[in-house]
Amino acid sequence: MKKLWGGRFTGSAAEWVDEFGASIGFDQELADQDIHGSIAHATMLAKCGIITEDEKQKIIEGLKKLQHQASKGELEYSAKLEDIHLNIEHHLTELIGPLGGKLHTARSRNDQVATDMHLYLKEQVAQIIELIADFQKTLLEQAEQNIETIMPGYTHLQRAQPISFAHHLMAYFWMLERDKQRYADSLKRINLSPLGAGALAGTTFPIDRHFTAELLGFEGIYENSLDAVSDRDFILEFLSGSSILMMHLSRLCEEIILWSSQEFQFVELSDAFTTGSSIMPQKKNPDMAELIRGKTGRVYGSLIGLLTVLKGLPLAYNKDMQEDKEGMFDAVKTVTGSLKIFAGMVSTMKVKQEKMESSVKNDFSNATELADYLAAKGVPFREAHEIVGKLVLECIQKGCYLADLPLEEYKEMNSLFEDDIYDALNPYNAVERRNSAGGTGFSQVKNQIDKGKSLFV
Repeated sequence: MKKLWGGRFTGSAAEWVDEFGASIGFDQELADQDIHGSIAHATMLAKCGIITEDEKQKIIEGLKKLQHQASKGELEYSAKLEDIHLNIEHHLTELIGPLGGKLHTARSRNDQVATDMHLYLKEQVAQIIELIADFQKTLLEQAEQNIETIMPGYTHLQRAQPISFAHHLMAYFWMLERDKQRYADSLKRINLSPLGAGALAGTTFPIDRHFTAELLGFEGIYENSLDAVSDRDFILEFLSGSSILMMHLSRLCEEIILWSSQEFQFVELSDAFTTGSSIMPQKKNPDMAELIRGKTGRVYGSLIGLLTVLKGLPLAYNKDMQEDKEGMFDAVKTVTGSLKIFAGMVSTMKVKQEKMESSVKNDFSNATELADYLAAKGVPFREAHEIVGKLVLECIQKGCYLADLPLEEYKEMNSLFEDDIYDALNPYNAVERRNSAGGTGFSQVKNQIDKGKSLFV
């Protein structure tokens, strides 16, 4: 098979060398974007008088036939033709004859591949933003059902203070909102057209780059042709935003894995998102949560891999940049799959409200309420903190909890303690009273949920 760039060469590479250098095994994913960009390019060439209207029409008809074949999986790709661009051009030339060779006038594979990836990420990021929104709505639904469900809040994975379970879920809602904003902001950089930059220096043909940008739905063009073909910041930004998103999802995975364990028993996952054991019949493993937690490393790896590829590259294009695609494709697949799994897993998750609430009655997570109680009566907080610490130690030594101590023992520590101390120790009351802005108080949590809902109106 004749190489489309082979005029300068007298020898040819071995088949295994061709296969090593080829990207068609993965960049065929860009077939639709490549053809879409080529249709815009041909339209522009005719507008600028570089090809005739008749030539444009034949080229576009051929490209649309190839687009239909590609969508049905009927196009055959060859490693000898290296990449999606040369494979499409080869098929086009077979279909319409030598006229197919005119399509590459005033462009290079360098600006062509960059255009394809901009188009691809523009589509995928828009879809990811929608999937994040879907998961946020799932969190809102679960939160609304659990505003007054009390659970232990943790620091250092030690019981800290009682909180609303809805408050805990809403923390992830707002993380996802920031993720969504990061992706939306990245579209400003993704939505630029490199098409027409050529190999690195532009072209002598009287092209109209703004016209092709408009045809492809881009908001503008790269102002520098070297930058246009060398820039992969938009992919790095996508991978960075995806890494942060996956980190957030992984943290929630870890909590769900803990919550569904025998030790916690706070939630039960649906059978649809769990698996069993081949040897232990009682097991119900949170495999989907574990997989998302594990796949987070794949996205991190793609980001670090591309940063490493780019860090020493001189301008403009280098073959190293072929390594920009597989990690991008894999990250898209991982992120979209994880978000879809999470929406289903959380929407079907059974919250064991009684188990959560009983857990905060058998711990010292209400100790801060005692310190606040004394501080509200004028005791310096540090002194109040020490008094409560001694009371906790006394309870530990006696094998009881703060609510079990008689009032007389409280008064021995400080005469400001009154009967109402037991109301302060009630976990429900402790949560309800925390009404500072953004706090876990029920009215504040309702405000959060209402604000969250307003984002989708």
